[in-house]
Amino acid sequence: MNKTVSGFSKLSKSEKINWIVDTYLPHNTSAKEVLMQYWNTDVKLQQLHDEFIENTITNYYLPFGVAPNFLINGKTYTIPMAIEESSVVAAASKAAKFWLDRGGFKTEVLSTTKIGQVHFKFNGSFETLSGYFNHIKPKLFEDTNAITTNMEKRGGGILDIELRDKTAEIDGYYQLHVSFETLDAMGANFINSCLEQFAKTFKSHASDYEGFSEEERDIDLIMSILSNYVPECIVRAEVSCAIEDLKESEQISGEDFATKFVQAVNIAEIEPYRAVTHNKGIMNGIDAVVLATGNDFRAIEAGVHAYAARNGRYSSLSHAKIENGVFRFWMDIPLALGTVGGLTGLHPLVKLALEILDNPSAKELMQITAVAGLAQNFAALRSLTTTGIQQGHMKMHLMNILNQFNANNEEKQALTEHFKTTTVTHTAVVEALSALRR
Repeated sequence: MNKTVSGFSKLSKSEKINWIVDTYLPHNTSAKEVLMQYWNTDVKLQQLHDEFIENTITNYYLPFGVAPNFLINGKTYTIPMAIEESSVVAAASKAAKFWLDRGGFKTEVLSTTKIGQVHFKFNGSFETLSGYFNHIKPKLFEDTNAITTNMEKRGGGILDIELRDKTAEIDGYYQLHVSFETLDAMGANFINSCLEQFAKTFKSHASDYEGFSEEERDIDLIMSILSNYVPECIVRAEVSCAIEDLKESEQISGEDFATKFVQAVNIAEIEPYRAVTHNKGIMNGIDAVVLATGNDFRAIEAGVHAYAARNGRYSSLSHAKIENGVFRFWMDIPLALGTVGGLTGLHPLVKLALEILDNPSAKELMQITAVAGLAQNFAALRSLTTTGIQQGHMKMHLMNILNQFNANNEEKQALTEHFKTTTVTHTAVVEALSALRR
């Protein structure tokens, strides 16, 4: 059967669905119903969602939850989180409650610089090119005035433009390396518009530059694009308390807990296999907030993991130490987030999420998001070094297993009670459900 199609984008949504079902799901009698049951009954709201991307056929739901009791720099927050993984919201909430009585989270934005680059090739000496760059640099700023005026009025704009020689890695390869301040916007469109104008100006005026020979006048532009690696857009989040205040039960002392916790972090600092999973736990919290607030979690993930490997080896993003009887746990992390532009002004749930957070600035959202990641990391490490990760996670996963086997409300209630004192495993849940049904 031919599975190619022409003019697919021009089909109506119903026609797209019919083609998908007829071509790929001919034996699935409920496929069309499943796709259409996720449509919103509010026609205007559905149209809004349809226009976020191309070739939309339905909506894909993620749970939207909240984690309360976060004390950040003396202010209490309830943090919205959009995520499908069991136990993430519960773990973040538990960590928030733990630190609520121990001074809460302290945060600080260390820097907010973002980067974009114009990549090009030049067949000449760096000295000659550098002379041209110094000559044309004022013109580069001048030709972007129309783009930067509004951003500059708010206190942002282009910070600097550098010429970088990369010929040691690729023959003839150079960059215009540009730093930006985009304030409450993530700034991708602003940055890319500036870069494309830089490229146009840089190439067009080369033919008139007297310092170039005839062979040097042809600058070969490759591409102009922002970078999602933002090692100068950093936020710090931390918690600390006296070691004895870490004690929660008679099973482990505050000192023993702190010691094992620091050892676990130290392992993630030197062992990449552990560091990846360790940092994934941090991103459970961060991605959930990034999604809920309409930001680009793929850009955040890419930039964060690059930062984790900035010293030549992939390592833990968080750190911990014991000093003078005080336990300290902290993290510096790159987060280029926005609270204006993109989905922030379009998606109704994004608007609500930002309202729940008291309509934060981009800097405030950076701090809140970092705290969600640190809290998630603390909760995971506390479980790993005490009860083990599965005890809490599987109890939260219980409902997913019961739903998989179509348990009714009475069965869910009975088995939730049963597994309060019994270890949750997939097999144990299936057996208990079967026994109950017998």
